[in-house]
Amino acid sequence: MARTQPTATSASQWLNVISILTLLCLSAATPRAAEVALDVGHTLSQPGATSARGRPEFAFNAALARRLAAELQARGLAVRPINFDGAIDSLVTRPLQAAGADFFLSIHHDSVHADLLQEWRWQGKVQTYTDQYAGFALFVSHDNPDLHTSLSCASAIGARLRRTGFLAATHHAEPLAGKPRQPADAANAVYYYDNLVVLYRTTLPAVLFEAGVIKHRAEELALLDPQRQTRMADAIATGIAACLYPCATARRDSPAAGGASASQCNDHR
Repeated sequence: MARTQPTATSASQWLNVISILTLLCLSAATPRAAEVALDVGHTLSQPGATSARGRPEFAFNAALARRLAAELQARGLAVRPINFDGAIDSLVTRPLQAAGADFFLSIHHDSVHADLLQEWRWQGKVQTYTDQYAGFALFVSHDNPDLHTSLSCASAIGARLRRTGFLAATHHAEPLAGKPRQPADAANAVYYYDNLVVLYRTTLPAVLFEAGVIKHRAEELALLDPQRQTRMADAIATGIAACLYPCATARRDSPAAGGASASQCNDHR
Protein backbone atom coordinates (compact mmCIF):
# COMPACT_ATOMS: atom_id res chain seq x y z
CA MET A 1 0.00 0.00 0.00
CA ALA A 2 1.36 3.39 -0.89
CA ARG A 3 2.05 5.68 2.10
CA THR A 4 0.78 9.24 2.03
CA GLN A 5 3.48 11.84 2.69
CA PRO A 6 2.50 14.50 5.28
CA THR A 7 1.95 17.90 3.80
CA ALA A 8 4.06 20.91 4.79
CA THR A 9 0.98 22.47 6.36
CA SER A 10 0.25 19.51 8.67
CA ALA A 11 3.90 19.30 9.75
CA SER A 12 3.89 22.99 10.60
CA GLN A 13 0.70 22.56 12.63
CA TRP A 14 2.24 19.71 14.61
CA LEU A 15 5.31 21.81 15.38
CA ASN A 16 3.09 24.61 16.65
CA VAL A 17 1.19 22.19 18.90
CA ILE A 18 4.44 20.77 20.31
CA SER A 19 5.78 24.27 20.98
CA ILE A 20 2.63 25.28 22.83
CA LEU A 21 2.64 22.09 24.94
CA THR A 22 6.30 22.61 25.80
CA LEU A 23 5.65 26.15 26.97
CA LEU A 24 2.68 24.99 29.06
CA CYS A 25 4.77 22.28 30.71
CA LEU A 26 7.57 24.70 31.49
CA SER A 27 5.09 27.20 32.96
CA ALA A 28 3.53 24.55 35.17
CA ALA A 29 6.90 23.27 36.39
CA THR A 30 8.43 26.66 37.11
CA PRO A 31 6.76 28.83 39.78
CA ARG A 32 7.16 32.57 39.50
CA ALA A 33 10.22 34.01 41.18
CA ALA A 34 9.63 35.11 44.75
CA GLU A 35 10.21 38.84 45.16
CA VAL A 36 12.23 40.36 47.99
CA ALA A 37 11.65 44.02 48.84
CA LEU A 38 15.11 45.14 49.95
CA ASP A 39 15.19 48.33 52.01
CA VAL A 40 18.29 50.39 52.83
CA GLY A 41 17.89 51.70 56.37
CA HIS A 42 18.06 55.47 57.08
CA THR A 43 18.72 58.23 54.54
CA LEU A 44 21.40 60.58 53.30
CA SER A 45 19.91 63.42 55.36
CA GLN A 46 19.35 61.24 58.46
CA PRO A 47 22.11 58.64 58.14
CA GLY A 48 21.52 56.75 61.39
CA ALA A 49 24.24 55.75 63.83
CA THR A 50 27.84 56.94 63.55
CA SER A 51 30.62 54.36 63.57
CA ALA A 52 33.60 54.35 65.92
CA ARG A 53 35.58 56.19 63.25
CA GLY A 54 32.86 58.64 62.28
CA ARG A 55 31.37 56.90 59.24
CA PRO A 56 27.55 57.20 58.78
CA GLU A 57 25.47 54.05 59.08
CA PHE A 58 23.69 54.67 55.77
CA ALA A 59 26.96 54.11 53.89
CA PHE A 60 27.34 50.68 55.52
CA ASN A 61 23.70 49.82 54.80
CA ALA A 62 23.85 50.80 51.14
CA ALA A 63 27.07 48.87 50.48
CA LEU A 64 25.72 45.63 51.96
CA ALA A 65 22.32 46.01 50.28
CA ARG A 66 23.89 46.33 46.84
CA ARG A 67 25.87 43.12 47.35
CA LEU A 68 22.82 41.35 48.75
CA ALA A 69 20.68 42.36 45.76
CA ALA A 70 23.19 40.69 43.44
CA GLU A 71 23.27 37.51 45.54
CA LEU A 72 19.46 37.28 45.65
CA GLN A 73 19.22 37.69 41.89
CA ALA A 74 21.89 35.03 41.42
CA ARG A 75 19.52 32.62 43.21
CA GLY A 76 16.62 33.43 40.91
CA LEU A 77 14.86 35.76 43.33
CA ALA A 78 13.42 39.05 42.11
CA VAL A 79 14.57 42.16 44.00
CA ARG A 80 12.55 45.31 44.56
CA PRO A 81 15.06 47.98 45.71
CA ILE A 82 13.72 50.49 48.24
CA ASN A 83 15.61 53.63 49.30
CA PHE A 84 18.86 52.65 47.60
CA ASP A 85 19.37 56.34 46.83
CA GLY A 86 18.76 57.36 50.45
CA ALA A 87 15.96 59.77 49.53
CA ILE A 88 12.92 58.17 51.23
CA ASP A 89 12.52 59.98 54.54
CA SER A 90 9.11 58.51 55.43
CA LEU A 91 9.23 55.18 57.25
CA VAL A 92 5.59 54.54 56.31
CA THR A 93 6.38 54.91 52.60
CA ARG A 94 8.82 52.01 52.62
CA PRO A 95 6.33 49.25 53.51
CA LEU A 96 3.89 50.77 51.01
CA GLN A 97 6.50 50.44 48.27
CA ALA A 98 6.98 46.81 49.27
CA ALA A 99 3.30 45.90 48.80
CA GLY A 100 2.87 42.83 46.63
CA ALA A 101 6.34 41.42 47.28
CA ASP A 102 6.81 38.12 49.12
CA PHE A 103 9.27 39.28 51.78
CA PHE A 104 10.58 42.58 53.15
CA LEU A 105 14.11 42.95 54.53
CA SER A 106 15.46 46.21 55.94
CA ILE A 107 19.26 46.45 56.14
CA HIS A 108 20.83 48.25 59.11
CA HIS A 109 24.00 48.38 61.19
CA ASP A 110 23.86 48.58 64.97
CA SER A 111 25.02 50.81 67.79
CA VAL A 112 24.65 50.38 71.57
CA HIS A 113 23.15 52.45 74.35
CA ALA A 114 25.03 55.70 74.99
CA ASP A 115 25.82 54.64 78.57
CA LEU A 116 27.91 51.77 77.21
CA LEU A 117 30.14 53.92 75.00
CA GLN A 118 33.61 55.32 75.69
CA GLU A 119 35.42 58.21 74.05
CA TRP A 120 38.56 58.13 71.95
CA ARG A 121 40.22 60.33 69.35
CA TRP A 122 40.31 59.32 65.71
CA GLN A 123 42.01 61.54 63.14
CA GLY A 124 41.85 64.49 65.52
CA LYS A 125 38.15 64.14 66.38
CA VAL A 126 36.48 62.76 69.49
CA GLN A 127 34.42 59.68 68.66
CA THR A 128 32.66 57.05 70.77
CA TYR A 129 33.15 53.29 70.72
CA THR A 130 32.64 49.97 72.45
CA ASP A 131 34.95 46.97 72.37
CA GLN A 132 32.46 44.78 74.22
CA TYR A 133 29.32 44.45 72.10
CA ALA A 134 29.36 42.97 68.60
CA GLY A 135 27.52 40.65 66.25
CA PHE A 136 24.52 40.51 63.93
CA ALA A 137 20.87 40.44 65.01
CA LEU A 138 17.45 40.15 63.40
CA PHE A 139 14.19 41.72 64.57
CA VAL A 140 10.56 40.79 64.00
CA SER A 141 7.29 42.23 65.28
CA HIS A 142 4.35 40.49 66.95
CA ASP A 143 2.17 42.94 65.03
CA ASN A 144 3.33 41.83 61.59
CA PRO A 145 0.44 40.24 59.63
CA ASP A 146 2.54 37.14 58.88
CA LEU A 147 4.65 36.62 61.98
CA HIS A 148 5.12 32.91 61.24
CA THR A 149 6.91 33.53 57.94
CA SER A 150 8.79 36.51 59.39
CA LEU A 151 10.17 34.29 62.15
CA SER A 152 10.92 31.41 59.78
CA CYS A 153 12.92 33.63 57.44
CA ALA A 154 14.72 35.44 60.28
CA SER A 155 15.76 32.11 61.81
CA ALA A 156 16.87 30.76 58.43
CA ILE A 157 19.03 33.84 57.84
CA GLY A 158 20.50 33.74 61.34
CA ALA A 159 21.24 30.03 61.16
CA ARG A 160 22.99 30.39 57.81
CA LEU A 161 25.07 33.32 59.05
CA ARG A 162 26.17 31.33 62.10
CA ARG A 163 27.08 28.30 59.99
CA THR A 164 29.13 30.59 57.76
CA GLY A 165 31.10 31.79 60.79
CA PHE A 166 29.47 35.13 61.62
CA LEU A 167 29.04 36.13 65.27
CA ALA A 168 25.48 36.31 66.61
CA ALA A 169 24.83 39.19 69.00
CA THR A 170 23.75 38.24 72.51
CA HIS A 171 23.41 41.63 74.19
CA HIS A 172 19.93 42.62 72.97
CA ALA A 173 18.22 40.66 75.75
CA GLU A 174 20.44 42.18 78.47
CA PRO A 175 19.16 45.04 80.67
CA LEU A 176 22.39 46.99 80.07
CA ALA A 177 21.63 47.13 76.34
CA GLY A 178 18.93 49.76 76.94
CA LYS A 179 15.49 48.21 76.59
CA PRO A 180 15.90 44.42 76.66
CA ARG A 181 14.34 42.66 73.67
CA GLN A 182 12.37 39.46 74.08
CA PRO A 183 14.16 36.60 72.31
CA ALA A 184 12.24 34.90 69.51
CA ASP A 185 15.09 32.54 68.55
CA ALA A 186 18.07 33.49 70.71
CA ALA A 187 20.38 30.86 69.20
CA ASN A 188 20.08 32.58 65.82
CA ALA A 189 19.97 36.14 67.24
CA VAL A 190 16.29 36.74 66.44
CA TYR A 191 14.46 39.15 68.78
CA TYR A 192 11.08 40.86 68.98
CA TYR A 193 10.98 44.60 68.32
CA ASP A 194 7.28 45.32 68.05
CA ASN A 195 7.13 49.06 67.41
CA LEU A 196 9.38 49.28 64.35
CA VAL A 197 7.27 50.89 61.63
CA VAL A 198 8.82 48.93 58.77
CA LEU A 199 7.91 45.66 60.51
CA TYR A 200 4.30 46.24 61.52
CA ARG A 201 3.01 48.77 58.95
CA THR A 202 3.22 46.23 56.16
CA THR A 203 1.14 43.56 54.45
CA LEU A 204 3.90 40.99 54.07
CA PRO A 205 6.47 39.11 56.19
CA ALA A 206 9.17 41.52 57.34
CA VAL A 207 12.54 41.37 59.10
CA LEU A 208 14.98 44.09 60.13
CA PHE A 209 18.60 42.95 59.93
CA GLU A 210 21.44 44.49 61.94
CA ALA A 211 24.66 43.37 60.24
CA GLY A 212 26.92 44.22 63.18
CA VAL A 213 27.89 46.89 65.70
CA ILE A 214 29.67 49.75 63.93
CA LYS A 215 30.60 51.26 67.31
CA HIS A 216 32.82 48.23 67.91
CA ARG A 217 36.22 49.26 66.57
CA ALA A 218 37.30 45.88 65.26
CA GLU A 219 33.89 44.91 63.91
CA GLU A 220 33.56 48.27 62.15
CA LEU A 221 36.65 47.49 60.08
CA ALA A 222 35.39 43.98 59.35
CA LEU A 223 32.04 45.36 58.18
CA LEU A 224 33.88 47.60 55.71
CA ASP A 225 35.73 44.67 54.11
CA PRO A 226 34.23 44.05 50.63
CA GLN A 227 35.03 40.32 50.69
CA ARG A 228 33.34 39.93 54.06
CA GLN A 229 30.33 41.91 52.81
CA THR A 230 30.02 39.46 49.92
CA ARG A 231 30.25 36.45 52.26
CA MET A 232 27.58 37.95 54.49
CA ALA A 233 25.34 38.77 51.52
CA ASP A 234 25.78 35.21 50.26
CA ALA A 235 24.70 33.79 53.64
CA ILE A 236 21.68 36.11 53.91
CA ALA A 237 20.55 35.31 50.37
CA THR A 238 20.93 31.58 51.02
CA GLY A 239 18.80 31.87 54.17
CA ILE A 240 16.09 33.83 52.36
CA ALA A 241 16.03 31.36 49.46
CA ALA A 242 15.76 28.44 51.89
CA CYS A 243 12.83 30.16 53.58
CA LEU A 244 10.94 31.20 50.45
CA TYR A 245 11.75 28.04 48.47
CA PRO A 246 11.79 25.18 51.00
CA CYS A 247 11.40 22.58 48.24
CA ALA A 248 14.74 23.54 46.74
CA THR A 249 16.49 22.98 50.05
CA ALA A 250 14.60 19.73 50.65
CA ARG A 251 16.23 18.24 47.57
CA ARG A 252 19.70 19.03 48.94
CA ASP A 253 19.37 18.65 52.70
CA SER A 254 17.82 15.87 54.74
CA PRO A 255 15.20 16.84 57.39
CA ALA A 256 17.72 15.85 60.07
CA ALA A 257 20.09 18.49 58.72
CA GLY A 258 17.44 21.18 58.72
CA GLY A 259 16.06 20.73 55.21
CA ALA A 260 12.36 21.09 54.49
CA SER A 261 10.21 17.98 54.43
CA ALA A 262 7.90 17.29 51.50
CA SER A 263 4.89 18.41 53.53
CA GLN A 264 6.47 21.84 53.99
CA CYS A 265 6.99 22.42 50.27
CA ASN A 266 4.79 24.87 48.41
CA ASP A 267 5.17 27.76 45.99
CA HIS A 268 7.13 30.19 48.17
CA ARG A 269 6.65 29.44 51.86
